[in-house]
Amino acid sequence: MRFALVNPPWTFDGSIYFGCREPHLPLEYGYAKALLERAGHEAVIIDAQFLDLSMDALVERVAALRPDVTVVTTAPSYLFWRCAPPELRVPMQTVAALRGVGGRMVAVGPHGSTTPRAALRKLGVEAVVMGECEEVLARMADAGDWSAIDHLCLWVGGTVRINGVPAAATFTDLPALHWPDDWVARHRHHHHRFDARPTGPGAEMETSRGCPYACTFCAKENFRDAYRRRPLPVVLEELDGLIAQGVEYVYFIDEIFLPDRALLEALAERPVRFGVQTRLDLWKPPMIELLGRAGCVSIEAGVESLTVEGRAALAKKCRMDTDELSERLILAKKVVPFVQANLIRSAEDDPAEVTAWRARMQGYGVWSNDPVPLFPYPGSPDYRLRWGLPDDEAWERAVDHYLTRHGAFCDLQDQRPLPIRDLERTGGVP
Repeated sequence: MRFALVNPPWTFDGSIYFGCREPHLPLEYGYAKALLERAGHEAVIIDAQFLDLSMDALVERVAALRPDVTVVTTAPSYLFWRCAPPELRVPMQTVAALRGVGGRMVAVGPHGSTTPRAALRKLGVEAVVMGECEEVLARMADAGDWSAIDHLCLWVGGTVRINGVPAAATFTDLPALHWPDDWVARHRHHHHRFDARPTGPGAEMETSRGCPYACTFCAKENFRDAYRRRPLPVVLEELDGLIAQGVEYVYFIDEIFLPDRALLEALAERPVRFGVQTRLDLWKPPMIELLGRAGCVSIEAGVESLTVEGRAALAKKCRMDTDELSERLILAKKVVPFVQANLIRSAEDDPAEVTAWRARMQGYGVWSNDPVPLFPYPGSPDYRLRWGLPDDEAWERAVDHYLTRHGAFCDLQDQRPLPIRDLERTGGVP
């Protein structure tokens, strides 16, 4: 069976999307392709964003492939499944354009994982995968009849059927990924790097998946939830392949990059720099120093609130006070060129104290954002605490709430976001 694994030609005009607009390696499709080929099937990744394809050029490529199944993702990459564009405008346009040439149409991504019925109906696909998609796509390839496959929401006899719950891949048995030389060569973006201009390609990898914490703001309840760590030999095989292709910087997309001495010591032996997102309250000073020696040049550190009450309201389960957290940030900045402390707007934080703390941290070279309003992503505890389990209107409800409550948004948004209904009105199928 032949699969086309399609990443749409993304545009973000009018979207509340908080993620990076640059293309990133489609890790989920890399794994899916490897599993499909291992099972004897053919799989071709056609990443319209990464390859800078127009919709017409994308249709031409898919038509030339003549796939039996076309898979379309509803988020730009695995890196941004937790902060995907809430609207389905671009995936709807993509499915509509490919309907005549793509064979059976399937969707993967956070929307089908959290609001499967709505995603199925809006996109007009035959099925959506709920949860992590790699293993499920391989099962679909081996079955002509999808009606009994777990982790799918699909049409059966004119009605919507939901089979089971969102999938959680084993993950630890996924192979090392290997990307074409021309893909690596064109990947000039170094995600979240600010210490130096790129002189060679960048890349993305994951050493672990999921997070053992359940902070209220994190939309991971239906995918990338349980913490799993890849075997070190597999990680190093993938990394060494990228280095051999000229990659000089890697961003680890792990939800939380936890201390791992063996990995850091291996990184220290390799000519590569890297960036991570983590919580520095989980790092002891010697491990922070090792992180710097290993080549880390960018840390995005979750602080969120400057008060014990604020962090408790976000379910951070942080055992440090603000002074201790500040010391960790300052220590990290001594060994890592760029350290960012993320803050979320909190009723428990005094704005004047936040301003003073940010100025103090800046004096030590630690950058901290102006606290941003919390967006209640469907699939996050914050959404569930406000409205219960997500229903078919969950994304619309979250965006309407955000637009109503807040007059200012994040730095990436240079225009006021629009309601989902306005964005999707001309975006999809009749």
